[in-house]
Amino acid sequence: MKLILKVLLTAVAVVILAKFLPGIEIANYTSAIIVAIVLGLLRVTVKPLLIFFTLPATIVTLGLFLLVINAVIILLADYFVSGFAVSGFWIALLFSLLLSLFQSFFYSFLNENNENS
Repeated sequence: MKLILKVLLTAVAVVILAKFLPGIEIANYTSAIIVAIVLGLLRVTVKPLLIFFTLPATIVTLGLFLLVINAVIILLADYFVSGFAVSGFWIALLFSLLLSLFQSFFYSFLNENNENS
């Protein structure tokens, strides 16, 4: 149940960010849900591999290279989902930063509800 809520909250964050960021386009709400699922799958499968192979760059930049990896994950989601479009790398970087902020804000409500129950 919690996983479904996280996917739906991520989809809501994607829709909100697509409304305000000029380089992000989402076709409909179904595409937003698919983007949320694809982002979750890419973060579980591809991101650890990218982190492993770019570990020296991540260490040298004191972890800032992880922002580049997050932007690459967004661009991969753009490639896999037809109703989702990102205009460039810098927009993907900004989108990934804002999406992380929105997710942490939304997920904090999930943790509050679990503690009160």
